[in-house]
Amino acid sequence: MFGLAAYQYRVKLINKRLAATCAACAIALSSGLAAGISPAVAGGRHGDGHGVHQPATRHQIPFTAATVTQNADGSFTITWAATGARSVSVYAGTDQNRISYKRAVAKGSAKATVTVTGLAAADRWWFELVPDRGESLTVADRSLHLASAPNFRDAGGYRTAGGQWVRMGVLYRANDLGKLTDADVAKLKRLGIRTDIDFRTDSEITASPDRIPAGVTYIHANVIGTSGVGTGGIDLTTEAGGVAMMEAGEKAFVSSDSGRAAYTTFFTTVADPKAANVVYHCTAGKDRTGWASAALLTALGVPKATVLEDYLLSNVNLAASNAATLAAVPAAIRPGYKAVLDVRESYLQSGFDEVTVTYGTFDNYLRQGLGLTPKDLRALRAQLLVG
Repeated sequence: MFGLAAYQYRVKLINKRLAATCAACAIALSSGLAAGISPAVAGGRHGDGHGVHQPATRHQIPFTAATVTQNADGSFTITWAATGARSVSVYAGTDQNRISYKRAVAKGSAKATVTVTGLAAADRWWFELVPDRGESLTVADRSLHLASAPNFRDAGGYRTAGGQWVRMGVLYRANDLGKLTDADVAKLKRLGIRTDIDFRTDSEITASPDRIPAGVTYIHANVIGTSGVGTGGIDLTTEAGGVAMMEAGEKAFVSSDSGRAAYTTFFTTVADPKAANVVYHCTAGKDRTGWASAALLTALGVPKATVLEDYLLSNVNLAASNAATLAAVPAAIRPGYKAVLDVRESYLQSGFDEVTVTYGTFDNYLRQGLGLTPKDLRALRAQLLVG
């Protein structure tokens, strides 16, 4: 371990870039390392924990895949696959509830990729995919393209194993909102954000209070609490030390009292139609927020592979800021610190392992760990699923 003077110097450098780092990491750096505790974090794989019951649902949406990507030149690439359809027409609008049907902006076969050009600048463009057979599906680019919050994105737009889709435009996940520009705050107002769930600690909030539109309901749901859950002895001179810390933190999200209380608040809030539209976030938007999204999507019946795909998107969205942070970190701790900045499959898996060890099944985690009732879960699915 480093001498105290050297450690304090390194912490001073690192803390300048903590906006790209999760609170669990910050607490571990300031308490676990400073205390000089030796590495002692053990993991274990006990199954994926994805045994949540999803009621059988008859649906008519034929799309098995649908994505929208806004390109640098302002065009949009739209890809879809629709079982049983012969053709699909695409209509566009700047409000998902006010799509223009005067003319299609694109057409294609049951499985196609198209590029839409010539649309004016807007906060967000929505595209309704209308098949010749079955119900339509409305989708948008998942990213909100906020330079001040690069991990701000729609939490919906995923297909469940039962063929339903997680509704877009009502639930957003994000990183630190304290650096939003005035223009970004105005954009959130136009997007109809009504509720802000903040998973951060008191010290994080003091350092960077949220900038949100006036009138938005603010909910503080501190996942870590005041006890420094998920910390222990960490040796960041090795990659294994950073990985161990992150896996331990993920387990604590599931089993700690503060974690269970925070995620109970999260689930009950997003199930309430009066709260929509909701944004939930932490500092980097990848760990505490990552577990919130993974747990929510799993509860809604989204397949494990898709849940992991959403989780790993943080590596893409935070690539630039993470690279800058890592460049400022002393070389001696760079191996472990890179692991801290990343999201990795093993981190998320450790959370689901903890679910299995502690509760047996994901259903039990929702009902016993978070105290959600069957009525709560029905309300959640009614609010967030279409099809």
